[in-house]
Amino acid sequence: MRIEVDTDKCVGGGHCVLAASQVFDQRDEDGVVVVLDSSPRAELHDAVREAAILCPATAIRVIE
Repeated sequence: MRIEVDTDKCVGGGHCVLAASQVFDQRDEDGVVVVLDSSPRAELHDAVREAAILCPATAIRVIE
């Protein structure tokens, strides 16, 4: 699994951080998503997929 994000689309909702805090964070100044691990270990894959689904701006892309 690989993760890509479109920071221009991100609205800072924070759903990704709530779903997968080991993989995503937010910038302090504007709340835009930050990927902490672009190739997370297998046990985090379900949480990453959930984060992508929950993203209100569809800014997260999961590549299997």
